[in-house]
Amino acid sequence: MTQHLLLWRHARTAYNSQARLQGQVDIPLDEVGHWQARTAAARLAARHRPVRIVSSDLTRTAETAGYLSRALDVPVELDPRLRERGFGQWEGLTGQEIDARWPGEFRAWRAGGDPSGVGAESRAEVAARVGAAVLDHVERTAGRGTLVVVSHGAAIGSLVAELLGQDPAWRGVVGMHNAHWAELVSAGPGVAPAWRLLGYNVGPTDASSDWNAGPDPEPAEQDADDTTRDPD
Repeated sequence: MTQHLLLWRHARTAYNSQARLQGQVDIPLDEVGHWQARTAAARLAARHRPVRIVSSDLTRTAETAGYLSRALDVPVELDPRLRERGFGQWEGLTGQEIDARWPGEFRAWRAGGDPSGVGAESRAEVAARVGAAVLDHVERTAGRGTLVVVSHGAAIGSLVAELLGQDPAWRGVVGMHNAHWAELVSAGPGVAPAWRLLGYNVGPTDASSDWNAGPDPEPAEQDADDTTRDPD
């Protein structure tokens, strides 16, 4: 029996809007993030009928998951193993700030390596931690229906590589938008790799002209007299 799995990234936070590395810093969604989570949850609920929603215990993921929970009347289960990759001393900093203080480590990270000496988790460590959690929940959900896992951008990227049987350094799928998701299905017994990727970075980008900036502003109302008065 196959298992359907959705990996949903949290919506926007103030750190996302400022291009700061969040890691495991626990901050909430911002105003745009709440709009993104609500909008994406409605689209996700219209396409799928998840039987379980499991989320990282960090506030931004729990808040995102809450919108889908209310839309479907499915409770949210929290699992700290689904937290974002820990970035140690880099957390809360912008790329420019990191590059100024750790130029060599920053270049290695941007090239796909693991930064050393800053207390960051490696991609392999993240894949193992998050992968163990997801496979545990997959086993508990087997035969019941779709499982939604609400997590974080780097964690989901490492997890997808793990599920597709790729090396932890593989970066074939990166750059998931806030409140977007990946869709996978298990391949069946004895098939390798054990999972198939059906979609990545899926979400309602047509909800506004700039998803990352939030909803489009309402058009300004024109003065009725200006639009209907005949010229003198």
